[in-house]
Amino acid sequence: MLATTPMSAVELCDAIRNGKPFDPFRLNRILGQDAMHGLLEVQSATPWHAIAAELRPGDARANVRTTMPTVGESIARNAAGPDGTPAVGHVASLTVVTPEGELRRVSRQRERELFALNVGGYGLFGTIYSVTLRIATLARAVDRAARPEEMRPHPNQPARHTLELLLPPEAVDDFMKETDMRCADWRIPLQSVARRRTLAEDDTFLRWARRDYAEVRLGFAEPAGISAAVRGAQLRHELIDAAIAAGGSFQIACAHATRSQTEACYPQLKTFLAQKRHFDPRERLVNAWYVHQRGLLCREACEVRWAS
Repeated sequence: MLATTPMSAVELCDAIRNGKPFDPFRLNRILGQDAMHGLLEVQSATPWHAIAAELRPGDARANVRTTMPTVGESIARNAAGPDGTPAVGHVASLTVVTPEGELRRVSRQRERELFALNVGGYGLFGTIYSVTLRIATLARAVDRAARPEEMRPHPNQPARHTLELLLPPEAVDDFMKETDMRCADWRIPLQSVARRRTLAEDDTFLRWARRDYAEVRLGFAEPAGISAAVRGAQLRHELIDAAIAAGGSFQIACAHATRSQTEACYPQLKTFLAQKRHFDPRERLVNAWYVHQRGLLCREACEVRWAS
């Protein structure tokens, strides 16, 4: 249900500038459609199903499943849409409020650097007020939508942990054989597998879609207990290593990767964090993902000695 009082850009700027709390779900309005140029401007918390209803009323094909429920969440992660296209492929421009409370319009042509940092930037470089979407690419995404291929080896066991890996499509079969072997070695049942295609992009700074990948989402029915938790962590580390060895990567949202794995797949992350300190020196916009990545890459390694 829509909130009764929408939030204006002026109100959002004031909240960010003065550190006042606000309800992000009030940013859920469709602001306008430019049919001549094929553009639709929506606020950041607008659900994808509301956009589908606006663009294709009564069209059942428009009710496709998306990985993130709202436009803003998709932009923050640069999440792949129903046809595998990363969210940036649908974005013409963003209106963001900087950590200092300044409203700025950014795009590939205007303040390209800030545009590239905001899409897939986990909300660290600005609070998105609105997103201007390309209607034509959204229509193609709906027409080409494909559901993930899913299988459940153990349908009655709930998945306690998941891992999203990116693999060259030709490497998936061999990788799954190795996954089965490693799951058996660590006595961690593989509960579910979902596979779908994702497409490349080169518009974002923290770019995960460097080429066309098969995204493989693994669900593990990890038993309870400390021993199982240790085995599960080791299994996930080994599977990330196996994906890297196969020419793949992992989703940067993953909190299971080691520092060496993260540096191997995202060498630009250190510069990304430096840019964060440049644009937001007082760290007004901080979340758990940022704290984790900052701690992972910025802490000093300590010497480990074993007692004899």
